[in-house]
Amino acid sequence: MGMILLASLHYTPPPAANMAAKESETEFYWGSGSFPCWRAMLCLEEKKVKYQSHLLSMDKKEHKTEEMLKLNPRGQLPIFKHGQVIINESVGICQYVESAYKGQGTQLMPEELSQQAAVLQRSLEAENVRQKMVLDTLMYMWTTKPEDINQDLLKQKKQNLAQEVKYWEGHLAKQGPGSHIAGKDFTVADATFWPSLAFLVRLGLPIQSCCPNLAKYYEMVKQRPSVQETWPPHWKKAPGPDYFKDLF
Repeated sequence: MGMILLASLHYTPPPAANMAAKESETEFYWGSGSFPCWRAMLCLEEKKVKYQSHLLSMDKKEHKTEEMLKLNPRGQLPIFKHGQVIINESVGICQYVESAYKGQGTQLMPEELSQQAAVLQRSLEAENVRQKMVLDTLMYMWTTKPEDINQDLLKQKKQNLAQEVKYWEGHLAKQGPGSHIAGKDFTVADATFWPSLAFLVRLGLPIQSCCPNLAKYYEMVKQRPSVQETWPPHWKKAPGPDYFKDLF
């Protein structure tokens, strides 16, 4: 999900572009519950970027219209438009707004090089959670007829996911109380990791009993204004299915 754009870490916008776009020229197109969209929205909120918000219905294929395909030929969300700049990759958006709005809002990328390395490492690693949860496990459940599901294969997929969750539980244990994913502060790494964790909890992960360090992290980050402000609208209406209640 846009990880190749991590090369933009040291991107410095030209003076005319640096925060020059007016709010009317700054737009964000997104879908409710989309991991990539939520990542980018968290960074926009943390950086206190003022923008026009366009919530599109992915069920109605509103992101596939001719108008949207002009902004992103891949027909995917999110899409961030900042004046003449258009970025369609979530981590790229996070890094761009950190550079374009440097000195405003939360500092999402530390200055010290070794700390930057930790943020980049965890940002990339976080994709493993989404891969094992959505692409490996949920897509198998959603695209296979119930009578055709291989229970042994599904069990193995869930075990792989559980092992990944335990990896992050152990990582936070080493980080110490009150830590974020890449250190003491909220960074791009948290914006990248958070949507996957929140989705796991929504789908029944018994986080309090299986993962005390992840549980504390979850409750801490959930209280951030950026998270409250960007909580997926349709999540507020009904709980999710408990696919992962038996993950541990």
